[in-house]
Amino acid sequence: MERSSTIKRRDAVATRASILAAAHQRFLREAYENVGLRDIAGDAGVDVALISRYFGGKEGLFREVVSDEAKPHLFREPKSIDELPGFLAQLVAEDDDADRHHRMEMFVIMLRSASSPKAGDIIRELVNRDVLEPLAGTIGGDQGEMRANMLLAILMGVGVLRTIMKVDNFELDAEEGAECVERFRCLFAAALTC
Repeated sequence: MERSSTIKRRDAVATRASILAAAHQRFLREAYENVGLRDIAGDAGVDVALISRYFGGKEGLFREVVSDEAKPHLFREPKSIDELPGFLAQLVAEDDDADRHHRMEMFVIMLRSASSPKAGDIIRELVNRDVLEPLAGTIGGDQGEMRANMLLAILMGVGVLRTIMKVDNFELDAEEGAECVERFRCLFAAALTC
């Protein structure tokens, strides 16, 4: 009896992962409103009812896709306002292709679906919780929120440049890379002192 429940649980985990992977690919290619649960279920090779069972429906599935559980506290890493410009500069110029590729895919998913009332609410909630609130908390002061928004605007601009416009000239040798990081550090520092 115990063995069959273990097998079912393992299958449930694999099925859930398959649904998430299929949804990720669908939301990467299409806006929230254009993605159907039947399409995702077909891509995952499962019955559409399993999406409701595991995620509660399309909104729950989308929330799970855009929640970056790999690094949910990324923007809580800098412990002081002095660390923030260097941290963000490294994040922008980072060479780890897998991490950057994942972040850029998440950015595209959010950008494609931000105009949807349902998806937009989810995106705003997650951006506030995972990005703006931690940044504003690190910055502190009366203008912490405004400065956090300025930092996010710079990050979003780089994201649009890389993902939508496909302009990514940050693949540099070590010396040029260090100069690029320093320039971004100065840009982020300026946004914090305006």
